[in-house]
Amino acid sequence: MTTFQSNDVSLVYEEFGEGEPLVLLHGLTGNRHMFDQDVQVLKKYFRTIVLDARGHGDSDKPSSYTLNDHVGDVLNLLDHLEIEETYLIGVSMGSYIAQGVAIASPERVKKLVLVATKSEGKTSSMEALFEKYADELKGLTFSQKVLKVSPYMFHDLTAVGQWSKEAAEKGTPLTVEQITAANKALEGFDFTQDLYRVTAKTLVISGDHDELNPTELGRETARLIPITTFVEFKQSGHAPNVEQHLLFLDFVLEFLDVK
Repeated sequence: MTTFQSNDVSLVYEEFGEGEPLVLLHGLTGNRHMFDQDVQVLKKYFRTIVLDARGHGDSDKPSSYTLNDHVGDVLNLLDHLEIEETYLIGVSMGSYIAQGVAIASPERVKKLVLVATKSEGKTSSMEALFEKYADELKGLTFSQKVLKVSPYMFHDLTAVGQWSKEAAEKGTPLTVEQITAANKALEGFDFTQDLYRVTAKTLVISGDHDELNPTELGRETARLIPITTFVEFKQSGHAPNVEQHLLFLDFVLEFLDVK
């Protein structure tokens, strides 16, 4: 792994393969190892770059930060690597960061893939899910609540559980305080008035079993971006890239014009 400085925060990234650059952005409380399986394929065609977001994985964990900080970190990484234009894939939180990058510097994103996404976070997806199933969650801790609502978030719990376990074992575990800071960074974002600025051809993928970021939120995001294809995976929840991994790779490789 390699580190670079982004506004006095040390961030960890790794590179695999050669060719045009492709940056992968992971979800909330995750790390770069969430993409280990994807990297094995993508590195055959692209200079594939995975980043531990600030507050996550092996990167520094400030006590507070914002979504704008995440966006700035990706742009600083591109500067650090002297990349003028990149393909960009973001999953869940990573998709919010990717939207921010494509809005702030549209000329730097060649194509954009948004997975399990939404275009605004005026209310927390997880808190909304907790509220929906409040009667089932009374008296539980945060971790217990997350476990309890997992069947409403994912379709293939076995695949997601194994994937999450493997990624967690390779990364640095987060404390309760670090998880709280990571969640707070996403409070109140709203890209709905700015997505028209995105010039990159975009692929939006949602899972029809995802109650965290339901498909209608993915459709709305797609509607707001000028050049977009929306795809709904029928056997996936909040992790289409894991729950239907081969289908996900097929769509992504075709979208990125891999021959």
